[in-house]
Amino acid sequence: MDFISIIGVILGVFTIVYLSLKGISITIAAPLATLMVIMFNGMDLVSVFLGSELNHYMGALGNYIINFFPVFLLGSILGKLMEDSGATLAIADFILKKFGSNQPYRVMVVIFVISFILTYGGISVFVVMFTIIPLAHSLFKKINISWNLIQIPLWLGIGCLTVTLVPGTPSIHNVIPIQFLNTSLTAAGIPSLLGSLGCAAFGLSYMKYTLNKSLKKGETYSTSNPHLEEKTRKEQLPSFATSMLPLVTLMMTVVIGSTFGSVFIQANIIYIALSAAIILALIFHTKYIPNKKMTLTSGANGSIAAIFATASAVAFGSVIIVAPGFTTFLELILTLPGHPLFSLTVLTSVISGVTGSSSGTLGIVMPNFTSYYLEAGIHPEMIHRVAAIGSNMTTMVPQSGVLITFLSLAKLNYKNGYKESFIVVTIGCLIAVIIVILTGFIFY
Repeated sequence: MDFISIIGVILGVFTIVYLSLKGISITIAAPLATLMVIMFNGMDLVSVFLGSELNHYMGALGNYIINFFPVFLLGSILGKLMEDSGATLAIADFILKKFGSNQPYRVMVVIFVISFILTYGGISVFVVMFTIIPLAHSLFKKINISWNLIQIPLWLGIGCLTVTLVPGTPSIHNVIPIQFLNTSLTAAGIPSLLGSLGCAAFGLSYMKYTLNKSLKKGETYSTSNPHLEEKTRKEQLPSFATSMLPLVTLMMTVVIGSTFGSVFIQANIIYIALSAAIILALIFHTKYIPNKKMTLTSGANGSIAAIFATASAVAFGSVIIVAPGFTTFLELILTLPGHPLFSLTVLTSVISGVTGSSSGTLGIVMPNFTSYYLEAGIHPEMIHRVAAIGSNMTTMVPQSGVLITFLSLAKLNYKNGYKESFIVVTIGCLIAVIIVILTGFIFY
């Protein structure tokens, strides 16, 4: 039975990856792969697939939508308001005047820096994607570089450094380990900082290499997708100051509310911040939006497909981690030879690769394996940081919810929108975790 269960887990992962790469919607691929896991692992089909518990497919899918739909909805509406009003064009114009329209690498670095600042300010990765991608569209079109290069600055800013690496980052991935290890957001501070520098150096170097390679090939804005929607130039644009106001308000509200707000405010600050940003966008940009009703409707509709795709991937991961065949894999990992930090890295990266969710991985690893690594003599701060980085290292798998959302928003596919995403996040985090472990031996 153990062998059949293991085969079921492997086939389930293979199925969701294969179907995703073939362009089959994750809302179809995920339940098909889940059914395969259920049948091969002797799990009850009705309860595991249709049950309402968090480790049941429909229960996990519904729970994710209930918890995160407001963020997707408000974030999508804000991004659409910024795009249709011309605010993204106004910001793009300002950036190009400062850095030059003939300096594409500088422009890509600016996108990376903005993404980094927003996520380090506590704004959700999904919200940043909703707001940055329209801005990046305007910039990439103006400097006429291949649109699929957006993967590199965006993921370097939102998917590497501010997810698990930079000391003090307020991401959920940096918060979860605190509950089990009594550490802090700056756990393993010096190794984390050095790992961040290594990751950033790789990402920026790879960005320059890939850009130069693309330019030599003569690739342009529409090369990666000739069907990209062409936005016509608006005669009138809002000022740079009013264009930035919703984004600045969003970030400042999150920072101030998270720092000084009551427990209720802290728990709901992202909704307050997004609502405030939307209201400001409507007040200052309303005369630049030709059809406000259509813009709001389009923004709301855009959030539905994105959250269902993400929730489907999370639901698959929620089922597979409780399958008997997957338990066998975990037992093998814990017996790997070498330093315990090595097995911790493998453990978190494998679970992340299967589930496609780094935060979900930490939600599994921390309560179940913290005591094992503490008893092995590993310093709590090193467990915190290595587990966090490991959970993010393989999250760029085809069934990853955040990747699926990105592809949907950027109108890219696995052929032109996956390779660079995988390289930037996976290799960047691998370099970082190696640096953190090696320097951790010195400090801990």
